[in-house]
Amino acid sequence: MKLKIFIPLTTLFFCFVVELAAYPIDGYLSTGIRRLLFLQQVENDSIKGKKAINGATKTIEEIDLHLKTVAQWKAVETLPAVDPVLQKKLENILPNLHDSYSLALLDITPNQPIRYAAHKADRGYQPGSVGKLAVLTAIFCELENLFPDSFEKRTELLKNRKVAGGDFAVYDHHTVPIYEKGSTKRVKRKVTKSDVFNLYEWIDHMLSVSNNGAASVVWREALLMRAFGQDYLTLSEEKIAAYFKDTPKKELASMANAVVHEPLRSIGITEEEWRLGKMFTSGASAIVPPLGGSIGTPEAFIKWMVALEKGAITDYQTSLEMKRLLYMTDRRIRYGAAADLKNSGLYFKSGSLYKCDKAKNPACASYEGNVYNYMNSVAIVERPDSTVYLVALMSNVLNRNSSWDHLQLASKVDQLFPPNEAILAQVTTRDSIASMLDAIEMIEDEEEDKETEEDN
Repeated sequence: MKLKIFIPLTTLFFCFVVELAAYPIDGYLSTGIRRLLFLQQVENDSIKGKKAINGATKTIEEIDLHLKTVAQWKAVETLPAVDPVLQKKLENILPNLHDSYSLALLDITPNQPIRYAAHKADRGYQPGSVGKLAVLTAIFCELENLFPDSFEKRTELLKNRKVAGGDFAVYDHHTVPIYEKGSTKRVKRKVTKSDVFNLYEWIDHMLSVSNNGAASVVWREALLMRAFGQDYLTLSEEKIAAYFKDTPKKELASMANAVVHEPLRSIGITEEEWRLGKMFTSGASAIVPPLGGSIGTPEAFIKWMVALEKGAITDYQTSLEMKRLLYMTDRRIRYGAAADLKNSGLYFKSGSLYKCDKAKNPACASYEGNVYNYMNSVAIVERPDSTVYLVALMSNVLNRNSSWDHLQLASKVDQLFPPNEAILAQVTTRDSIASMLDAIEMIEDEEEDKETEEDN
């Protein structure tokens, strides 16, 4: 695995944009992600359904990376010193339980100085589903190993290779959207062992709805790419089964560990800042055993987003494709459901993990763990007024559902950046009451998306 340093070339940017069709909502033809075909038909009024909010309607021409110049690269070679003005504003908005929260914030608004603020950003937490970003990084790095000279062959493989979930896909309560071309309906259900999706769809299920089975399948495929190299392209189910049966468990754990960690280390993220100790389902962990435990820090996730925005995760094309896959066109939850972000492009991953000791409190409920109660969010926010910032929020507030707190904090963070009124006047906003009702609906529906101790 290698991570290439990208030197910005305007002509390369131009050619790459021209080669791809409209995306993400119109990305079905280039990715085979059927969820996008359904959304596209809803937008075109071919199918009845709830249309995307303003912030979810970007096209490929509107999605780009923001740290491309030499000056910007130098400014973020390491995390900048704390900006005193932004830092003071950040400290003023943190909740009363601020000791249970950690946050890192980086303002990368174009044509403005890069500014950084942080609160306990080096503190480690169980990352939960935010750790799936490491799996996303892993599979794209392994694709680069397979096709070092052709990004097009990498995406062709993602679109054309279809794999079954098998034991790695179970068990998980997170539902995934299922849509078949020609239908007027989309259904949501749990993943089964027999489900077959192309690699793009497995990645999309991992990110857009945080399906744990999908995350384990994607991790499995990255591991197989590492183990078999070019032979992966013709790998049969029988050979895969034999590999997992015959390979010593210790060797499997070691390779799985290397696949997800080497890319992080190559972009300057240390083992103490971010690591994954086990796969995301019990079925996967029974085959590839855990190793080393999991941890994440806001600083690490900011470093990862900086590398993404620089085009430094493998190469520019890869980083941009990963960013597209994080663009939220599905229902926004937790931090991402804030009304203030409705019109903003949001590249987002959320995760939670809680544990209840019923002996201490028989009424201990979902997202109200009394042993631990982690809730984490990582986001790139692109506002309509051209403001762009990166934020990583991690918390462990016992005996309290932090979803609403995270949502409110997201609004307060967004309000730290004064609007560019000249640009904002051109944007049509949604009614604030409708936004609040959507937020309440998110809180009520979140039971579908809960993650428990078994998830990671």
